[in-house]
Amino acid sequence: MDFFQTSSNNNRIHHNKKRLTQDQVKLLERSFSSNNKLEPERKLLLAKQLGIPARQVAIWYQNKRARWKTQSLEVGYNALQMKLDTALAEKRRLEKDVERLKGELNRAHELCLALNNQRQVSSGDNHPVVCSVFSSSCDQEGAASSSLLGDHVVNREIREYEDLYACLIGMQ
Repeated sequence: MDFFQTSSNNNRIHHNKKRLTQDQVKLLERSFSSNNKLEPERKLLLAKQLGIPARQVAIWYQNKRARWKTQSLEVGYNALQMKLDTALAEKRRLEKDVERLKGELNRAHELCLALNNQRQVSSGDNHPVVCSVFSSSCDQEGAASSSLLGDHVVNREIREYEDLYACLIGMQ
């Protein structure tokens, strides 16, 4: 019979645990925001101010730290996800730009070839105007078709555009 009485006494102890009031929670929140670690002296002071056992203050801090850590991980994940989405959108935009610029370069190359042929036919000049840069394409170098272009490839493409511009200016 003592076993059953002890069991019912344990249940009563758990049912007598009181929930914190809003004012108590606010005080604990303010205390947590200033320092999320709880020193023993501070724990006793808060327990005395709130009128609750020091163990309840310690458990509240432990639970709050766990919730805080989870929230900070979620915030960090969301920030990283936004950065990834932005980077992927920028990558897609740059890939479209590269394709558009390749098309423009091909059209300029065809225009230079046509102008070169027309000049050779009309003047009998055997010196081509088209710069040698048009004889090679990005695909022959292999690395340029990759989405991870290095500075070398970007600088080479800039030089190609400058050469094209100089060639086109020289034809006028």
